[in-house]
Amino acid sequence: MVRLSVNVNKVATLRNSRGGNVPDLLEAVRTCLSAGARGITVHPRADERHITTNDVQQIAELLAPRRADVEYNLEGDPRVGFLTLAHEVGPHQVTLVPVKPGEITSEAGWPADTSIDDVVTDLKKAGMRVSLFVDPTPQAVEWAARAGGDRVELFTEPYAHAAAESSDAGARSFAQYVAAAERAHALGLGINAGHDLDLDNLVLFRQLPHLNEVSIGHALMSRGLFVGLNRVVREYLDVLAA
Repeated sequence: MVRLSVNVNKVATLRNSRGGNVPDLLEAVRTCLSAGARGITVHPRADERHITTNDVQQIAELLAPRRADVEYNLEGDPRVGFLTLAHEVGPHQVTLVPVKPGEITSEAGWPADTSIDDVVTDLKKAGMRVSLFVDPTPQAVEWAARAGGDRVELFTEPYAHAAAESSDAGARSFAQYVAAAERAHALGLGINAGHDLDLDNLVLFRQLPHLNEVSIGHALMSRGLFVGLNRVVREYLDVLAA
């Protein structure tokens, strides 16, 4: 089955808006795991507006006894502080994403002329799987293979917008992701996906060929406000298992 990696950034965002430790980020992680999630994703940004360095370290300690069955995915741009943190905690997977100054959230995948090979090699030598955040194009996928990535994470916001427009638009967009996934698989890359996936548009997207993992945070946490975190994680797992 496709692995669900729950992005818990928004729990930290809510906590930081007030200060203190409410809601408790580690309790959110425990709740996701008890509901059946087998992956946790965090994206520590340089300004620490949600996930902090301390959060990354504490989650790593919490997950350490379950390293064999729960994957820790650390997302971020290849700045020195992020790379140092990755080497310190040793997550299963590092997802390298481009960061645009002033952005609220990720806006696009890596440009296909980016030089990132040395960073990828360094992380892989330390035993971490490297996923590269890319747009769903053959050029981007081929760049990720040349850069030495183990996987690509397909940027799914365009698909989500198309699916919200109409089922036909969603299907047309999905076809682009299928082509990108097939090309990635042919090049020996694993396939992850994330950004604006939700319970509705995931019904089609779960059918993506060779899909290994989806990382979902905003939509999952937003629904969790109304139905509870344990329930919503189970809902996503049910969709992926269908």
